[in-house]
Amino acid sequence: MAFQVGIAGATGYVGAELLRLCAGHPHLEVAVASSGSRQGAEIGSVYPSLAAAYPDLVLSGGEPSDLKGVDICFLALPHGESQHVAGELSGAVGAVVDLAADFRLRDAAVYAQWYGGAHQAPELIGQFAYGLPELFRSDLAAARLIAVPGCYPTAASLAIAPFTRSGSVELEGIVVDAASGLSGAGRSLTEATHFASADEDFSAYSLLTHRHTPEIEQAVGASVLFTPHLAPMTRGILATCYMRPTGQRPLDTKKAIELLAATYAGEPFVVVSDRSPSTKATSGSNVAHLTARVDERTGWVVSLCSIDNLVKGAAGQAVQCANIVLELPETTGLPTAGVYP
Repeated sequence: MAFQVGIAGATGYVGAELLRLCAGHPHLEVAVASSGSRQGAEIGSVYPSLAAAYPDLVLSGGEPSDLKGVDICFLALPHGESQHVAGELSGAVGAVVDLAADFRLRDAAVYAQWYGGAHQAPELIGQFAYGLPELFRSDLAAARLIAVPGCYPTAASLAIAPFTRSGSVELEGIVVDAASGLSGAGRSLTEATHFASADEDFSAYSLLTHRHTPEIEQAVGASVLFTPHLAPMTRGILATCYMRPTGQRPLDTKKAIELLAATYAGEPFVVVSDRSPSTKATSGSNVAHLTARVDERTGWVVSLCSIDNLVKGAAGQAVQCANIVLELPETTGLPTAGVYP
């Protein structure tokens, strides 16, 4: 059986990754790919890497009417734009899977605080399920509106949630240091993402103010100090998360790793081991790699997670959610093997 797919924002990095994954999916057929800036162009002229997979696909405009009638509509739009079209699309397509931040936060006031403006469709917020299957799968099966997590929150939440949910760590003072590849900044060029600026450089940014902070806090149920970093690589996120144990469940390294393993037992897209996670190991795959340590000297619990920010951190997770909505095996069409070297 083939399900018709529409992709809004198909010429961004996430849109291109959705097209790549759908090309290898046995049940998803891209019927419409839209772009407000490249209407009428063949997708192969924008991304030659997709020319063989989509020899005849021509980009439509960015109007919601172009997408009506599809079974799954992926919104890979800039933050702030989905809230203007989600209402119209919700009754016109089988399901909406939004990859922007518009419907991730449960509280419209929190959205306004961190995104600098009032939410334009607050009545829809409560209708969106949070699309991180490993932690919120029960909310997804009946959902027809899904908000896919950000890349940083995906990595951080997978690393932290097993410890907060089990009562093993304090819910205050959690520290997240995470580094992302340049593709996380999107396709539009900025001064910071110029090759000459980013090459051979490693820098922190959005100190104390990164918009993913409240999303991480919402997902793990704890307060978090989050500092993102830009690394001179194309893909990947490595999140290193520091937590204080509660004393109610004494932890050592062995028990911490066992807690991660028990939480994600049977999860096809999570690997737990004693190896230090590597972004290279996850490149091109929908898999998260995790480990943990407990430092007896300082008492800190350290949990680490690596993902590909464009796959498990965005497009792959969106397809994973679509599989659930369409009642397909969750792993359908999604790579578990990374690209190496």
